[in-house]
Amino acid sequence: MSPRPIRILLAEDQSMVREALAALLGLEPDIEVLAQVARGDEVVEAARVHDVNVALLDIEMPGMTGIEAAAALRSAFPAIRIVILTTFGRPGYLRGAMEAGASAFLVKDAPAAQLADAVRRALAGERVIDPTLAAAALAEGANPLTDREREVLRAAESGATNAELAARLHLSPGTVRNYLSTAIQKLAARNRAEAVRAAREKGWL
Repeated sequence: MSPRPIRILLAEDQSMVREALAALLGLEPDIEVLAQVARGDEVVEAARVHDVNVALLDIEMPGMTGIEAAAALRSAFPAIRIVILTTFGRPGYLRGAMEAGASAFLVKDAPAAQLADAVRRALAGERVIDPTLAAAALAEGANPLTDREREVLRAAESGATNAELAARLHLSPGTVRNYLSTAIQKLAARNRAEAVRAAREKGWL
């Protein structure tokens, strides 16, 4: 009796990329793509419905990011191994993915054989990280922003005033101003728009 194939959940919002990944992985004799979703907030439910043991998650998805989905999936189904795929090789994303419980972190343009190998190794309990990204993450260092500073910066991305941010986040305008000022200083930015952009580029938001 042949061993049961590795059962994959694939989460990717771009349908052409998702279908291409599913087709490539489906060519592997020991891998079967059982579920596909286009939103991060559909990941946990898809895992609940389908008996999967590895989840491949894109980072940039509507509803919930791949990192947020990874954390939710890890909490609901600790035995499922998580492989994060990204177009953006940002050091902060790698750190966030590892903190969320991911076993592997790869860029999407990795060869299909490398992705399949990462899936097998992740299921076996290994940690698989793109070496270029790992080196960049070490060089970049840790995210200097606190959770609350990240929350305020994310909210500020909409262009809202400090008063509007304060009402939305249930903080005083002065507190919002202080968080923004500290974040701008940490990121060596000139204003909050530049701070948001810098934090996004590093994968810190």
